[in-house]
Amino acid sequence: MTTRLQTFAAALLAGLIGLPSAASAQGAAGQPAAGPAAAPQAGAAQPAPSPDPPAGYSYDPAGRRDPFITLVRRGNESARNETGVRPTGLAGIAVGELSLKGTMQARDGWVALVQGPDLKTYIVKPGDKLYDGSIRAITNNSMVLMQEVNDPLSLDKQREVRKVLRQGDEVK
Repeated sequence: MTTRLQTFAAALLAGLIGLPSAASAQGAAGQPAAGPAAAPQAGAAQPAPSPDPPAGYSYDPAGRRDPFITLVRRGNESARNETGVRPTGLAGIAVGELSLKGTMQARDGWVALVQGPDLKTYIVKPGDKLYDGSIRAITNNSMVLMQEVNDPLSLDKQREVRKVLRQGDEVK
């Protein structure tokens, strides 16, 4: 009984992938056919090509996401810049690339001196926009930034990042 089941499974698998099987090469009397004589018969039966969809066919997702679009580039990154080229200046610097070099008190409040990855120094104030966030607040020894999170699995769409002027003062 198990040999019949194994033969049936082998024939089914071979039929699915389009290979000739030993079961299809057997004659009607249950005798195995000769190897060279059976090969042209099995090779002559070509599987039919898959039918094309009708001319007026279109896929309607009905509000579901396309399963073939990657989840890696979702959210604000694709809306921000499709070409991958960042703008020049402060608008092209990410939150993680900034380092706080100093703070100053101006007439309107605190301003900060920050250095980007290009080793240029910029003067920023609360409300200035960065590539992936904005500056929320500046105090005498720190700066608070709001970074946009592009993780599709995260429930939070923004996170607060604190840049400190001197690391030793913040730890105490």
